[in-house]
Amino acid sequence: MVDQSIAQAEVGRFATAAAHWHWSEIVFWCFLLACGFLFPSRYLIMTEIVRLALFALSLDLILGYAGIVSLGHAAFFGIGAYGAGLLALHGIINEPVIALLAAGLVATAIGFLTSFLVIRGVDLTRLMVTLGIALLLEALAERYSNITGGTDGLQGIEMAPVLGLFAFDLFGKVGFFYSLATLFILFLLARRIVHSPFGLSLRAIKNNPLRAAAVGVPVNRRLIAVYTLAAFYAGIAGALFTQTTALASLDVFAFERSADLMLVLVIGGTGYLYGGLIGAVIFKILQEFFSTITPQYWQFWIGLVFVVIVLVGRARLHRWALFVPNLIIAQLKGPKAVVTVPESDAS
Repeated sequence: MVDQSIAQAEVGRFATAAAHWHWSEIVFWCFLLACGFLFPSRYLIMTEIVRLALFALSLDLILGYAGIVSLGHAAFFGIGAYGAGLLALHGIINEPVIALLAAGLVATAIGFLTSFLVIRGVDLTRLMVTLGIALLLEALAERYSNITGGTDGLQGIEMAPVLGLFAFDLFGKVGFFYSLATLFILFLLARRIVHSPFGLSLRAIKNNPLRAAAVGVPVNRRLIAVYTLAAFYAGIAGALFTQTTALASLDVFAFERSADLMLVLVIGGTGYLYGGLIGAVIFKILQEFFSTITPQYWQFWIGLVFVVIVLVGRARLHRWALFVPNLIIAQLKGPKAVVTVPESDAS
């Protein structure tokens, strides 16, 4: 009993320490906000990055914390995109914020219904089931083209001003700050969840589901809950896509969208929330850079970067990138500069 109490106290101290905000996190979010003022001509690409970051965050919740591998996460992105588009097109909900939540709730419902299929398998089975769900929804969207617009997508979407005050502009300024605010609010929610007892139980399930079940963790219910939550986040990302581009087509269900999401997490890492955000920034910058230099072969160069990341290792690249900042900190504060390595890469 004494050892168990000591172990519980250690876990509690670790969780409390991990939940505290680090100065680098504050700098990160301040930098994202500053980008809106420093690069006024790049609002559109920055909005794409924010949407992709939120989408990657949704996958990280199930992959990085619960160990659920998915190749069909675009299914919920597409549900959110079409949900927001149909609500705006038919004038059902004109307020973008309320429509955003409504589209996210629709994706949540689909996520809950499909979660019972996903939790029954293991990695390979889950890959095939999630991929099949996305392909099925894409086929249904194409079949009912009178509702979805088919290959042409939804035409004539007009978005009302956000909160009745901020109208979407051609330069994408309102869309960027609207998307960034949504990302920040949902990130705060995700951060609170992963550092809660619920989040710790997800880590236990990922590490050893049998042992987690043996100590009383309701494994299936936890997996259903986090999968449903991830569907909500993905649906919000899809709704942001439609609201900021005034477009929704079958492309939102495409396999390539789910595959790109996996590549984003390969770059940024999983299991620490910021992996999806950092990976989205790097992925979009690389895509923009290589497509400008070699429009025909940019996929080759991005693939080469992924190979280098896999061969060298994210943890080593992370240490190299922070060598100079840590050296400066060591000179200013003494020899206690520490390189923070994502938990998923520490092993």
